Amino acid sequence: MKVVTVDEMRRIEAASDAAGHSYAAMMEQAGRGTAEAITARREVQGRWILILVGPGNNGGDGLVAAHHLAKAGAHVACYLLKPRDPAADQNLRLVKEQGIGIVLAEEDRGWDKLQRLVQQADITIDALLGTGARLPLRGQLAEILGLAKQSLAAHAHPPSSPLKTLIDISPSPLPERPFVVAVDGPTGLDYDSGALDEAAISADLTVTFAYPKTGHFRFPGAGTLGELVVVDIGTDPALADDVTLEVIIPEMVHGWLPPRPPDAHKGTFGKALIVAGSVNYTGAAYLAGAAATRAGAGLVTLALPAAIHSPIAARLAEATYLLLPHEMGVIAAGAVQVLAEQLASYDALLLGPGLGQERETQDFIEALLDGGGKRGHLGFGNSVEDNTKSPKLPPLVMDADGLNILAKLPDWPKRLPPGTILTPHPGEMARLMGCAASDVQADRLTAARSQAAAWGQIVVLKGAYTVVASPDGRAIIEPFANPGLATAGTGDVLAGTIVALRAQGLEAFESAAVGAYLHGFAGEMAREERGTAGMVAGDVLAHLPRAWQRVTST
Repeated sequence: MKVVTVDEMRRIEAASDAAGHSYAAMMEQAGRGTAEAITARREVQGRWILILVGPGNNGGDGLVAAHHLAKAGAHVACYLLKPRDPAADQNLRLVKEQGIGIVLAEEDRGWDKLQRLVQQADITIDALLGTGARLPLRGQLAEILGLAKQSLAAHAHPPSSPLKTLIDISPSPLPERPFVVAVDGPTGLDYDSGALDEAAISADLTVTFAYPKTGHFRFPGAGTLGELVVVDIGTDPALADDVTLEVIIPEMVHGWLPPRPPDAHKGTFGKALIVAGSVNYTGAAYLAGAAATRAGAGLVTLALPAAIHSPIAARLAEATYLLLPHEMGVIAAGAVQVLAEQLASYDALLLGPGLGQERETQDFIEALLDGGGKRGHLGFGNSVEDNTKSPKLPPLVMDADGLNILAKLPDWPKRLPPGTILTPHPGEMARLMGCAASDVQADRLTAARSQAAAWGQIVVLKGAYTVVASPDGRAIIEPFANPGLATAGTGDVLAGTIVALRAQGLEAFESAAVGAYLHGFAGEMAREERGTAGMVAGDVLAHLPRAWQRVTST
């Protein structure tokens, strides 16, 4: 599903209107879709619904929703920020003909009516301003919005006894709190940047139209949307053909997942080699290897320092192992020659989880990427010199300490084979870019897209709404913002998932996008089961097969 900027959405709507699908028709579908989204989630028969109506198209969407909600049996009141001319506004005429209550802000002295309406409402719909909002909000609009926000907060729940809360592990259920719906987005959201006015009201449900906007996936605004629903308003999909940003949806993942034919053998699903682990980070190697087995690879081999083989092999019986030379439990430069004899037989290579950043390991990565050089320790014994070139690397995924070591190497992008997948979190991304992590987080989408182009590689910028970017300008937003994933080891699970898909023959961009989706979906399942505070990487790992199963059943 495409994700658009405000200007792109305006262009699409204008082109649709010029082609004969009018603004009035789009507004009717938007308002009806909003009402349907509400009735699918809340019983509206006999309920009190307040709609805050702005002067523009967003307010028009709210008036259409008012008409349909009243037909569904709700008691609806519309609070108009500015007067609207019934002679020119068909939706306002329809609302009046239905006998829906209308209150004008200019006639509400001291905002007494507004406060009573907000306190009475079971559902409040914010249809004041949409994509045309300019921040900061000022004047009467800011005052009305701030008062509504304050009134909603005041009667969200009655105060309970602190003592009862402390002693009762099964307290009485709280009364249902007011349900807040935003039309397109909360008033005060910048739909491009995600900036948010302090008066904005957080929603439980946001209904947007045709396509989500970039600001829906950028914080702080993204944190105020609640559930995001996209309603079709009848625009021609071809009008968005030139939009290169998408949010990945299950249908896309289903179409990209590799087939699982009944006559398959393990070679059908590829061989993944994972170079990972050190004496201080044994868990990273286990999680990456286990994730690759759970993400469908036919054969997974863990190449790791011999010193950590026993504890990992005891936990992961499904993998095979390649023991590497080491110095005090970290991979040493001589491991290049051990790998050289094996690389040609693998379909994908993951390099980095839990390696550490010792000098010996840095020498190993530099020699491996440069295609040979000094051999260091061969096996576990004598040091010898060998200038033999290493075989060509299989499709490569770089993660964790692999990325941290890359950032220390001069001209590191030139050392990578084409189509390498880089999986940095914001701190690692900042090291690769030579900037602060706050600079990365300030505009994650631009950071991922610009650096994918500059480096000529696939970038998976992890975090809330992970971004996957390709050098050709394509970019995908993953639809997950799960604090339970902000814990050690989840990145190793992601890297293992991606390399497994790459081994199964998916192209680099698709491997990254699908791997991040399966990982995020598994994380949502783990959150439902465990909650966010007690969730660990192993919980995500355990749900990977279910995530695959759920996607393929859509």
